Amino acid sequence: MSRPGPSGPLLEVDGVSVRFGALIAVNQVSLRVARGEIVAIIGPNGAGKTTLLNAISGFYHPYQGRIAFAGKDRTHLSPPDVAALGIARTFQNVALFRGMSVLDNIMTGRLLKMRGSFLLEALYWGPAKRQELEHRAFVERIIDFLEIQAIRKTQAGRLPYGLQKRVELARALAAEPTLLLLDEPMAGMNVEEKEDMCRFILDVNQEFGTTIALIEHDMGVVMDISDRVVVLDYGRKIADGRPAEVRMDRAVLDAYLGVAHE
Repeated sequence: MSRPGPSGPLLEVDGVSVRFGALIAVNQVSLRVARGEIVAIIGPNGAGKTTLLNAISGFYHPYQGRIAFAGKDRTHLSPPDVAALGIARTFQNVALFRGMSVLDNIMTGRLLKMRGSFLLEALYWGPAKRQELEHRAFVERIIDFLEIQAIRKTQAGRLPYGLQKRVELARALAAEPTLLLLDEPMAGMNVEEKEDMCRFILDVNQEFGTTIALIEHDMGVVMDISDRVVVLDYGRKIADGRPAEVRMDRAVLDAYLGVAHE
């Protein structure tokens, strides 16, 4: 694989297949995500979307194909090693520490950035104290950015679902990812919450320069915020293109959006 330049692919998925016993959940899928893009991955339930994200983030390992990030093969890395490369994600089902405050949940996103001696951290001396202050300052910036100052000390488990989704996004952003993977970031939200999340996703992309790949079922959202749309059906990729192109693709209309009008 060629090493990407500034406008080259950040993520390369080449012929990836993932199976569970006799079930092939992802079947020879290839895709590219360029630096700075917002790419939506859509398809019917069971199409293999979350499985593909799990393979990219290291939770599953493909039995066939290769995955490269920033020009380097990372097909068989573990989730912590993938995260250390600069890939962060959210989950289809909220995975917060429900008994911890919003602030502490977001601080866990900084763990891979923290360096130093265990003894110094335990005694909170010198460099460890400065490091803690620096990490907290960055987290406070994320809290301001996502407009969740009012709930920073609230236990995550006490928040309504839409705010929990926003806190999970904050925790992912705390890791300063180059590539952000979002698994149904707007599931279960009302119209106003979806509008807020769309705005935040666009702002993350534009202001932080973060490349984003997301799974989403709301086609209005997909068409509004995506640079490109990848469509899966029964584990295979059936379309890949600009939103307007994908919207009129016959295979997509038949498989996912409904049969096209004559």
